[in-house]
Amino acid sequence: MRWNGWGDPAEAHDLPLAVRTLLPLLLGRIRRPDPAAPLDRIRIPESALTADDLSAFGDAVGREHADVTAEARIRHAGGRSTPDLLRRRETDQQAPDAVIRPGSHDEVGACLAVAAARGIATIPFGGGTSVVGALDPERGEHRAVVSLDLRRLSGLLQLDEVSGEAVLAAGTSGPEAEALLSARGWELGHYPQSFRYATIGGFAAARSSGQNSAGHGRFDSMVTGIRVATPTGDIDLGRAPGSAAGPDLLRVFLGSEGIFGVITEVRVRVHPVPQDRVFESWSFPDFASGSAGLRAVAQGGGGPTVIRLSDEAETAVSLAQVGRIGRALAKGASVVTVYEGPGIAERRQRTAELLSAAGGTSSGETGAEEWLKGRFDGPYLRDSLLDAGVFCETLETATTWANLQTLRAAVQEALRAGFADAGAKSYVMCHVSHIYPTGASLYFTVLAGIRSEPLTTWRAVKSRVNDVIIATGGTISHHHAVGRDHAPWLAQEIGDTGIRILTAIKRELDPHGIMNPGAVIETAGARAGRG
Repeated sequence: MRWNGWGDPAEAHDLPLAVRTLLPLLLGRIRRPDPAAPLDRIRIPESALTADDLSAFGDAVGREHADVTAEARIRHAGGRSTPDLLRRRETDQQAPDAVIRPGSHDEVGACLAVAAARGIATIPFGGGTSVVGALDPERGEHRAVVSLDLRRLSGLLQLDEVSGEAVLAAGTSGPEAEALLSARGWELGHYPQSFRYATIGGFAAARSSGQNSAGHGRFDSMVTGIRVATPTGDIDLGRAPGSAAGPDLLRVFLGSEGIFGVITEVRVRVHPVPQDRVFESWSFPDFASGSAGLRAVAQGGGGPTVIRLSDEAETAVSLAQVGRIGRALAKGASVVTVYEGPGIAERRQRTAELLSAAGGTSSGETGAEEWLKGRFDGPYLRDSLLDAGVFCETLETATTWANLQTLRAAVQEALRAGFADAGAKSYVMCHVSHIYPTGASLYFTVLAGIRSEPLTTWRAVKSRVNDVIIATGGTISHHHAVGRDHAPWLAQEIGDTGIRILTAIKRELDPHGIMNPGAVIETAGARAGRG
């Protein structure tokens, strides 16, 4: 992946002319920033690891897999949030003291033993796509920090075609997993926007949701077993598809973001590759009527594999990207649906009846096809906006259907007011891409013309928004996870007793506190390390 941006450098592109035309209307005049520093000009601190440290890690994984080169360390210096990428544009940066690349479950365990014995913080690293600060190279109270790159743990380890289960190594990327399964006629069908680079272990560690969630569920609902290496021992969970043998410990590690140990293998539910796919787009007078249609679909059962509602603002920008500026300036929300697998005609008809009854009008296949075609390219547009001086970032939450409109309005107001207080015009978009019988997610994208100190401005705005989300009954994260960015708000969601439970589990599995300090559970030591 591009070291200071998203994806394949060859795929990076300039802003479409239509978007460049629209931006001044939305944000006013924007100054283009100075070019980012090239990789060979980046300055990072000398590695804090001793020769003995490197020798010990080398004994665990092979000396060639204990990397202290500046390029490797810079490439593992964080995730892919907008703040991450803004920091990558600076000349002076923080980075892990080494990148360690284990090639097996046992080698992961050996690395954790070295780190625990020597007081070295350890950050599990998969595809590098975190957007909540989960990959920040923070040592907390420890003398050094290493990035434990898991990409050598890759492959399809087992496929049970009778049961419909597959075991995948945690470092397997989304495309690798689908290619390996497809060769045998099977599919996992988990497609978040980070799909091209994120890994199976990362999906599990962050409780990811993908675009096909309406048909296949969230990733955590797909997981039937898990293998984890912790500093105090291994654990292998998921003996049967259903069990009452005490609390479900498997769920403890889903969403744990590397604070208890390292996920090395994941067993998942798979299904035959679908033979058919049908698209249909819909237009609605407004977001409220569109969300009413999605609620009817969620509560009516069955329906599409993919369903997504874009509000008026997001619909306008989407139309502008394909050159339809005239339509982009018109009011209205839009819905895309995709149907895969058996029974498409019946499911499509049932969904059409529900959406029509809510005020929707079918607009054919084109819009949904265009959305899917560009689905994984959105982050490239974010990079192009940053290059043009436009701040662009996302955040997400979820709530009940009864509270959806209230929460959406509160978050929008917090974003607009926060940027206005900083003297910046903003443009806020929202979509729903994950629905449940009782509620739905809300995913916001904000553009802003910040004149100076974008990191400081965003920190204040995001803090304000997080306060509003908690106060208005939303979750601090639906599928981006907690990381370090959301850790200060977690106690308000799960309570002090919840934090004590997580802390007790961590103390048992990671008594020296080496695993991802400050992620999920905020600590004084981690705060000091960040400073």
